Amino acid sequence: MQLPAGLTGVLRTARKILVLTGAGMSAESGVPTFRDAQSGLWAKFRPEELATPAAFRKQPRVVWDWYAERRATIDRVRPHAGHIALVEMEAYFDSMLVVTQNVDGLHQRAGSSEVVELHGNIMRSICSATGKTIESSWIEANPGRPPASPHHPGGLARPGVVWFGELLPAGLMERATTAALECDVCFSIGTSSLVQPAASLPFIALRSGAAVIEINPAPTSLSDLADFSLQATAAEALTAIRAALARGN
Repeated sequence: MQLPAGLTGVLRTARKILVLTGAGMSAESGVPTFRDAQSGLWAKFRPEELATPAAFRKQPRVVWDWYAERRATIDRVRPHAGHIALVEMEAYFDSMLVVTQNVDGLHQRAGSSEVVELHGNIMRSICSATGKTIESSWIEANPGRPPASPHHPGGLARPGVVWFGELLPAGLMERATTAALECDVCFSIGTSSLVQPAASLPFIALRSGAAVIEINPAPTSLSDLADFSLQATAAEALTAIRAALARGN
């Protein structure tokens, strides 16, 4: 694709990069968005009826089974060319922090060095009573839907994601905000710019003097304010940016 004039030049002088990614980034790999995951057996449920602590207390088996199906879907997909391009772009900067609203771990599987998972990781399990991580070997060795927790006699294994009504893990948003304040360039990729508090990060970067590059097929509330707004898929735009950096133009 043809990149906007000046975009590569801005990147060539940058040292610290912040990358914010949302559901659109993962959708290109075949991960259903949160609401698109409601199909088949689950079509009668709203996501808000399943992704809450109250739902887990009331119907732990139903919630566990829903997440088991989502995990199976994610296990079958792979990082796309945009994920790989981000990894390769790390070589051109002093630091690149990826802050993602996605819970699928695709950035880590692609090889990104620094990833902040604001909403957790669906492939991990934690104790419902203590929040401590439960190793996959325990899940595999202990029957139950869900299995009992090894950390608390009244606890159960639950997905390691942030549910409606829960706070983000301590320190993660603070780290992301610091990166927004200190970065030279902030990418906003595949996000509607509506889900808070993550949506605030590009605006913080703008106020701090960073250049903001938005990559999203459809316009958002950020589009008119961003220095560069690329209406394209992540794979298309990021591979073009990586190629331009490699060419030195």
